[in-house]
Amino acid sequence: MDQSQEQAGLGARRLAWNAVTETLKRRVPLDDVLDELGQTENLSSRDEALARAIAIVAFRRLGTIGQALRDRLDKGARDERLLHLLAIGAAQILYLDVPDHAAVDTAVQLAQGDHRLKHAGGLINAVLRRVARERDAILSANDPWIDTPTWLEEGWVSHYGEPLARQIAEAHRTMASVDLTTKDNAAGWAERLGGILLPTGSIRLTERTAIRDLPGYDEGAWWVQDAAAALPARLLRPQAGERIADLCAAPGGKTAQLAAAGAEVLAVDRSAKRLERLEENLARLNLTVATLAIPAEKLDEEPFDAILLDAPCSATGTIRRHPDVAWTKDEQDMRKLAALQSRLLDKSASLLKPGGRLVYCTCSLEAEEGEQQAEAFLNRHPHMKRDPITPAEIGGMAEWLTPAGDLRTLPCHLTLPDHDRSGLDGFFAARFVRSVE
Repeated sequence: MDQSQEQAGLGARRLAWNAVTETLKRRVPLDDVLDELGQTENLSSRDEALARAIAIVAFRRLGTIGQALRDRLDKGARDERLLHLLAIGAAQILYLDVPDHAAVDTAVQLAQGDHRLKHAGGLINAVLRRVARERDAILSANDPWIDTPTWLEEGWVSHYGEPLARQIAEAHRTMASVDLTTKDNAAGWAERLGGILLPTGSIRLTERTAIRDLPGYDEGAWWVQDAAAALPARLLRPQAGERIADLCAAPGGKTAQLAAAGAEVLAVDRSAKRLERLEENLARLNLTVATLAIPAEKLDEEPFDAILLDAPCSATGTIRRHPDVAWTKDEQDMRKLAALQSRLLDKSASLLKPGGRLVYCTCSLEAEEGEQQAEAFLNRHPHMKRDPITPAEIGGMAEWLTPAGDLRTLPCHLTLPDHDRSGLDGFFAARFVRSVE
């Protein structure tokens, strides 16, 4: 490897190291940290992708990696920067197609370039080489709960039962597929893209490639959207000419679905920057909506025919694609978000016409943000009635419905012949109708 290649590889590992450290320290999304720090590294797209892959797998298997390191470190080793550097080295050795020596040598070089860790090169070399030698033993310890924080494990076992909760935890150790939503002709686009047409109408890609290079991207024929995330807008049953509010709308996948159906859409989000991104996304799709940068709780408009409320939540249903979520959120965050969800639901009810429809959804696995939230809403608003979802509306997947008729998808749902293509995001959605009296 020549010097330029070596330096490029070093930059990718430095970005991964710093991203893991900052994500855990600030408890913010890994994607945001990678974007922020990546601007200072000036890396090639290939090295940016490597940094992202290292950081993601470090979070996906953080419990396993942490235990492996604790078993091979002196108990006095508590420096977080050192532990995070060892973690990204171990992530490469255990889970990525990276030569062991490259993972070890770059970790040692990074330590030597850090004034606090200059003395740790020998320790890093010894620990990571031992991880490499004992790889099989580390990987054979295969209990999925080790990669799940205790508060999540306890909540899932309580709500779903041990067997199903364990399947959820196991699903989180695999990479999420990439799904697309089309404006029309999903079957035709699935064939053209070489993808799988899912029962729900989404297309699942079978090869990982640059999204912008795929047919249909430039003409705005489709957009990236997990199969589960595509369901709530369909369940709202948008009609041409209807006036619909999409609350907490960014980044805009659901907004695009509503606009593509011909509805007159108002996309509301508290973040002007996120709304700008939504507008850019919809411009590529040749779709037009009105936008309003305001907290949804403060929205003051004439009543709508229908409202889609994709409420802020703990996002634990997206752990397969955003594994940092498991380690940056806690029960206190969930309680605060649940209180916000209640306020947003109350506001939504006040903005509906008589006979108007409301779909409430969250990309959360937590009952406090789903089933319990729906029941509490109905108890507070006797003029709102649940409109049960039917299997026919979700591709015949009756197992995705709760006894009450709400949608509940899990990451271990949607088993396909190609196991690596199975699964979808965890989502909850409930549909309500305002009485006409």
